[in-house]
Amino acid sequence: MTLIRKLRLVAPAAIAALIALTTTPSMAQQQAKPNIILIVSDDTGYGDLGPYGGGAGRGMPTPNIDKLAAEGMTLYTFYAQPSCTPGRAAIQTGRIPNRSGMTTVAFQGQGGGLPAEEWTLASVLKKGGYKTFFSGKWHLGESDYALPNAQGYDEMKYAGLYHLNAYTYADTTWFPDMDPELRTMFQKVTRGALSANAGEKAREEFKINGQYVDTPVIDGKPGVVGIPFFDGYVEKASIDYLDRNGKGNTPFFMNINFMKVHQPNMPHPDYVGKSMSKSKYADSVVELDARIGRIMDKVRELGLDKNTLVFYTTDNGAWQDVYPDAGYTPLRGTKGTVREGGNRVPAIAWMPGRIPAGSKSHELCGGLDLMATFANLGGVPLPTADRANKPIVFDSIDMAPVLFSTTGKSTRKSWFYFTENELSPGAARVGNYKAVFNLRGDNGAQTGGLAVDSNLGWKGAEAYVATVPQVFDLWADPQERYDIFMNNFTERTWSLVTINAAVKELMQSYVKYPPRKLQSETYTGPITISQYERFQHIRDALAKQGFSMPMPNGD
Repeated sequence: MTLIRKLRLVAPAAIAALIALTTTPSMAQQQAKPNIILIVSDDTGYGDLGPYGGGAGRGMPTPNIDKLAAEGMTLYTFYAQPSCTPGRAAIQTGRIPNRSGMTTVAFQGQGGGLPAEEWTLASVLKKGGYKTFFSGKWHLGESDYALPNAQGYDEMKYAGLYHLNAYTYADTTWFPDMDPELRTMFQKVTRGALSANAGEKAREEFKINGQYVDTPVIDGKPGVVGIPFFDGYVEKASIDYLDRNGKGNTPFFMNINFMKVHQPNMPHPDYVGKSMSKSKYADSVVELDARIGRIMDKVRELGLDKNTLVFYTTDNGAWQDVYPDAGYTPLRGTKGTVREGGNRVPAIAWMPGRIPAGSKSHELCGGLDLMATFANLGGVPLPTADRANKPIVFDSIDMAPVLFSTTGKSTRKSWFYFTENELSPGAARVGNYKAVFNLRGDNGAQTGGLAVDSNLGWKGAEAYVATVPQVFDLWADPQERYDIFMNNFTERTWSLVTINAAVKELMQSYVKYPPRKLQSETYTGPITISQYERFQHIRDALAKQGFSMPMPNGD
């Protein structure tokens, strides 16, 4: 009698027992959906951290991030968007920000935010049975429909709605010259740390200000927590969530967002003077590293390293305009420009047993790609319609071949760079060649150096070249110093054939999938008399809405 015939005669229960005996625990863990932890810091420069040549070499050791990289993969060609809100919108939605309308951020009190129709990492992973958690900086609007607990997150704990500067506006010690009526307005509309479960009305846990104060509760009511202490609450909430959910059978997704190291950098008292250079920025980087380290310690303690992907990155390139209280990049340009310094960011992926320890990748990837990657891990196909059942397109490409495959090749061939109001990209990369059309910020970095004045950089005027852009070979010249479109030692005019084709394909996608309206005000230049006379829609807009020039938001 053959083995197959013998097995057919065995009772089904016995077969089940045999399978159970021959399936090792590690096999079972690999078959289960992994937990996913996404850690995002703020304004962290490409050259700030140890794995990128920073750390101790810049007077601010990052041993925990160094360990994360040593046990996982360091990504060297990973892109964000050029400022906070579009960077975070791209991460959450897997779509370039002008599709969702999240190209900049409104001031507090203006409402708005991430449209309810958009999918987020959390709402997609929930379709795969994941529990979802959010803590820290949101920066994607303040209307109820735009908050994390309305955007797929089961739990929202200590969500901060704005960039750090916003919490200082109503403070007399920061801005004693502010008009009292304006100060009263900011005090009224600025919301502090918010918490709630999905479907609940968000409650304010405490106000946030720019002082060294830590009084979350005053007389049984919400108190005030200063900027130096806020990230401690994010860390505490995250570790508490791990303790509550780390030993369950349901996979979870955590999105942990530290405010460090956005300026004003005010390190927690425990970290003041703890960096080698003892600057506020360096101390804040040391604090960020320590908080990431404690989260990772808890992950290991709970045995979650068996089946958890941890991904660390930041929202945009270094904000050098506020040097020395700012990030560092060896690349040209700053936050807010389409240069590499404003867009190329640190990223580290960690998943023992799946991602080889100490691995490095120079494949082209970006924050947009987290959506397709996480959806793949969660066994969820990307939706073809938005949450209002209208057709939707994603700009996300699965990074699994880079993270887990022995070939390590990315299927992404292009990257588009945008500033706040651009529909066509200000720069585009295909392969290793990059064409730059928007020269914004060049007055602060004429030769790729770091001579950035506080009045230049990303606050400089947009300056577009016509049909002939600057072209750079980012392999030979990552600092974008040598324009090789056409000169006497080389010429790469042919590179525009593929770059123009990629831009054309992008622009055609707007016809099939129209962008949503901008979700916040932004100044897009003057309305001229000629325009007023020529275009009826401008006259109509002025008649209905008037004209306003919103304050620069520092996002």
